[in-house]
Amino acid sequence: MNPNVRKSIIFTGWMIVLGSFSFGVRAQSIVGSWQLVKQSNCMEENMTAANDTAQRMIEDMKEMGSPSAQVVVFKEKMAGEESTRILTKKKTSNNKNFLYRFDGETLMILDKKSQTISNSYMVDKFSADSLIISNSSRPCETRIFLRLK
Repeated sequence: MNPNVRKSIIFTGWMIVLGSFSFGVRAQSIVGSWQLVKQSNCMEENMTAANDTAQRMIEDMKEMGSPSAQVVVFKEKMAGEESTRILTKKKTSNNKNFLYRFDGETLMILDKKSQTISNSYMVDKFSADSLIISNSSRPCETRIFLRLK
């Protein structure tokens, strides 16, 4: 077999493999509604199980949380909306809407005016029905979301 033909066949094979891989990555989209089901913070991680008073205080604080579902909606064109402040920290006049950028490994919340990164999250797990993210600056802060149908 001609070496040039052989190289061409190998190159074509690799292009098909890489093309199918990139198609698979693009097939999963963050667009949709996600409900926050669990949120942990650094205080919980640093507490030991031996400290019953601190554990009771943490449980009491969790019970004082919002009784309504906390939902984040990621829309097309990098826009998003949240029912309560889950991902955004900044208090603005319209704090339920935000801009985002998602590349599969990082979720970045952008300032609406300057489009600079205001919050950044590392994606620990992303599947068709679940999303687990950790705050980039405080990895002990983790949020677990489930996709709503």
